[in-house]
Amino acid sequence: MTLTLLNKFPRIPRGAVAAVRRRSRVILWGAATAAGLGFLIALEIIARGYGSPGPITEQAEEVIVAPHSGPLLYGGLALMMVVLTWRQRAVALGTAIAIDLVFWFVRWLVDAEMNYGNGALWVILGCAVLAVTRRTGRDRVLLLKGVGLGLLLVAGHKTGATWLLITSMTRPDVLDQYVATADLALGAPSWLVGEMVDASGPVGERILGSVYGQLPLAAALVALYQLRRVAVDGRFPGHHLVRTFLVIGLLGPAVYMIFPVVGPVFAYGAEGGHWAVANMWPNTPPPIGTPHPFRFDEITPRNCMPSLHTAWATTIFVHSREGSRLIRFAGTFWLVATLAATLGFGYHYGVDLVAGVVFALTVEAAMRAFDRGWDQTAALLVAYGAAVFAAMLLSYRYLPVEMARRPWVFGPLLILAMASVIHRYIRTTRQWDPKATPLDPLGPPRLLPA
Repeated sequence: MTLTLLNKFPRIPRGAVAAVRRRSRVILWGAATAAGLGFLIALEIIARGYGSPGPITEQAEEVIVAPHSGPLLYGGLALMMVVLTWRQRAVALGTAIAIDLVFWFVRWLVDAEMNYGNGALWVILGCAVLAVTRRTGRDRVLLLKGVGLGLLLVAGHKTGATWLLITSMTRPDVLDQYVATADLALGAPSWLVGEMVDASGPVGERILGSVYGQLPLAAALVALYQLRRVAVDGRFPGHHLVRTFLVIGLLGPAVYMIFPVVGPVFAYGAEGGHWAVANMWPNTPPPIGTPHPFRFDEITPRNCMPSLHTAWATTIFVHSREGSRLIRFAGTFWLVATLAATLGFGYHYGVDLVAGVVFALTVEAAMRAFDRGWDQTAALLVAYGAAVFAAMLLSYRYLPVEMARRPWVFGPLLILAMASVIHRYIRTTRQWDPKATPLDPLGPPRLLPA
């Protein structure tokens, strides 16, 4: 009877189903592109309202003026070149270097600011023109995707800088006293690591500063490893590091607007000048008192909660697990060094880092689910990570004194909450792909869940 009833319904051809899926994906990506352009235009308008160029203007200026992000521009060029053959890559890189040498010579003649990176941007834009005018079909789409990937890496950096300007202009009061008080539950690690970095001398500070400042370049290198077969396969993998990296940079500053914090080196250190509560970082931990918001300058970004450097380094670590032993070692080193730098330079409190790890794994889980398809396990993982992240922010804001007075209770609770998200992420992604162990730092390289 059941088979008879089922046979009465016409079967949908597989080709029709695939066509519907392709059409839906095109519509989705078109909507995402339109939303992204609208967001960039909105940021441009807001930034100009505060008397500063926005991300579109800054990106356009670097076609001619000396770029502020030379290594990042060449990182974007490297990402774009994953769609090219080895011969085309050599031509593209040589052209970029030649253009930069011309710019360098002209700037030297007129005594202008010296920097490099214009050549990389020219080549990326030239490949976009080449794709539209000389390529057709899948070759055109693949090259345009490569160009978009390279430009997105740079545009994401420019967008983040504009976001930071907006936070400093629109959030005059900061909540550092709340976070510093809650941080006592973890033993005020920024003060401890800050003294260790001071003791390491200029060599340690220079190494950590390089790691901290070149995090986008590290992401580009790991992404290059992931995308190394794009030119051979003729398509991009469904999920890779750059996607999560950009989404973290897009969503994170929105939390800055809700929870503005400048960091211990500004709120409690010499960098804060007369705006600081006191000059006690990193020698004297803050006392337990009654925290309250206080006014800060209109220059320092409110970019502490959560720590996006920690979130990005965590994502690099996760994605580096699929690589060779050298890639996995580099991912581990970058994570550890970034954590040391964020605390040791006084840019973040310890609770910022805990929240950053939870934030990163939640976004990473959502991006993986977006690629493989949402189901109950994916929804539960993302919902759990978001709930833990929200609970952390609420506790930092409304329970900081209780956290500082009972560190033996709230300190372990914070670590356990973070560990529970890590454990749930590992367990869920192993269910998606039993062969994958995305956070295994020592085992042989394995494929990440698709």
